[in-house]
Amino acid sequence: MSSQPTSPSPERSNKVLQSPDEVLSTMSKDGKRRWLYPTPSPGTMHKARGVMAWALIVLFLGLPLVKIGGKPSVFLDLLHGEFTFFGLTLYANDTFLLMVFLLLTLMTVFFATSLLGRVWCGWACPQTVYLEFVYRPLERLFEGKEYTRKKRDEGPMTTEKFLRKFAKYIFYIAISLILAHTFVAYFVSWDALLIWMQRPPAENWGFFVMMAFTTGLVLFDFAYFREQMCTIACPYARLQSVLIDKDSMIVSYDPTRGEPRGRRSRAQRKEEQSGISLNLGDCIDCGACVRTCPTGIDIRDGLQMECVGCTQCIDACDAIMISVNKPKGLIRYTSENALAGIKTRIIRPRTVLYGAILCGLGAVFALSITARTELEVNVGRAVAEPYSTLGQGEIANRLNFRIQNRGKDTSAEITAIAPKDTQVKIVGPSQIALPGGETKRIEAFVIVPADSFTNGSAHGTFEIKTDDGYTKTVDFNLLGPSGNGTNNENSNENDTLEAPPTPEVQP
Repeated sequence: MSSQPTSPSPERSNKVLQSPDEVLSTMSKDGKRRWLYPTPSPGTMHKARGVMAWALIVLFLGLPLVKIGGKPSVFLDLLHGEFTFFGLTLYANDTFLLMVFLLLTLMTVFFATSLLGRVWCGWACPQTVYLEFVYRPLERLFEGKEYTRKKRDEGPMTTEKFLRKFAKYIFYIAISLILAHTFVAYFVSWDALLIWMQRPPAENWGFFVMMAFTTGLVLFDFAYFREQMCTIACPYARLQSVLIDKDSMIVSYDPTRGEPRGRRSRAQRKEEQSGISLNLGDCIDCGACVRTCPTGIDIRDGLQMECVGCTQCIDACDAIMISVNKPKGLIRYTSENALAGIKTRIIRPRTVLYGAILCGLGAVFALSITARTELEVNVGRAVAEPYSTLGQGEIANRLNFRIQNRGKDTSAEITAIAPKDTQVKIVGPSQIALPGGETKRIEAFVIVPADSFTNGSAHGTFEIKTDDGYTKTVDFNLLGPSGNGTNNENSNENDTLEAPPTPEVQP
C-alpha cells in the first residue's frame, strides 16, 4: 500500500541496506527471517515518546496495586463476571453498558486514527512501548551497538557471545515474569496472586502452569517475534487504509523538497552552501531513516502498512538536516494533502461522523451509568406447581428473588405492596444480608388472598428496602384460581406452607 509514491533516484545507494530478494521488511523470498538492528535516534520525538512510554509502564504496573473502594482500580474478574474501572463496577448482566463501553473504545481508536494516523501504534501500544524502551535498550546494554551485535550474530558462538546473551536473557526472563504476573493480576488481583505464589507448586499447579505459559508468551514476543507482531500478526495495520484519508496526519517524506536525492562530496557541500545549485533535493540519500526504522521500511517509498508511526525516522532525518545546514522537516508529521500544497482539513465528513458517534456513545454511557440503581432485582417463579391453595383459602406462589448489591455491605427485607394484605414469607432469616458486589438468591412464599385474582392472575408489587434507606420496587404477575376462591387441578386444600431445610439458596 502506497499513498504518496516517489520517483526513486537512479543511484540509490541505500539499496545496500535491503536485500533485493526481500518480500516483507522482516522476511525474504525463501521465507527466512530477516533480523532487524534499528539504531536509536535521540531527538525531540524520541524524548516525548520516552516520557509517554514510562508513564504508561508505571500506569500498567500500578493500576492493579492501587485500590479504590476496596477493589483494584482496574479489575477484570471474569470468574465472577465483574469488571471494575476506577471505582465503577460493571457486572455480566450489564450487557448494554459493557457493549457501549467497548464501542466507545473502538470509536476512540477510529477517531484518533482519522486525525493522527497510527498514533496508538507508535506512542501507546504495549508492543512498541516495551520493545523500544525496555527490551531493546537492555539488548544494547549487554550486546553492544547495532553494527557490533549484527557482526557478532553472524559469526560463530564464542564465550563472549554466549555470556552476553546469557546475561541479557536473565534480565529478559525477569522482566517477562513481572509483566506476566501484572497482566494476570488484572484478572485475579494481586491479593490472590500472592496467596498462590506462597503455596507449594503441587497444591496449586494450575497457577504455575498458567504463569509459566504467560511468561513464555511475553518472552517469545519481545525476544524473538518482535516487530513481526506489528507487520504480520496485528490486524490494525490492515484497517488503517479505511480509517485514514488524505487529510489524516501521518509520518511522511516530502518528495517535492527531497527529490532528486543524492549524496554530496565535501566540495559539493561547499558549493551548495555558497549558493551554487546542484540540481539535487535536500535528501542526501544517507539511509539514516531506514537504519533507525524498527520495522525496516523506507519511509521515502510512501505510506506503508508496516509503518507504525513511531517517528524515529523524523528524529534521524532532522539530525542529518541539521548537520548539513538544511531546515528540519524533510520527514515530518503531515498529511498527504499538505504535501500536495492543499490545506489540511480537520473538520471533514469522516471526523464529523466519528466524532458524532463518539459523543453519542459517551452520552448514552453517562446516562446509563447515572440511571443504574444500587440494587438489581429480578423475580422468577420457582420450579414447582404454579400456585397452591392453603387451608384457609389463601393462594401461595413460590418465587425466587435474585438481588445484586452494587453498593456497600447492607441488609434488606422484602415486603409486598400489592395486592392488599399479601404476605411474603422468606425461606430463612427475614433480614437478608447483602454483601457489596455480591448476588443473593432468596426463595420466598407469597401468600395472597384468593379474592385478589382476576382470570387467574394478580398484579404483584414488591418492595426491597435496605437498612440504609434505599428502596427498590419490582412487579411480578402472580398466578391463582380463575375464579374468586375457586379451586382447580393445581389447588390442594390440605397444602401447608413448609420451608425447605436450607435457609437460602446461595448464588
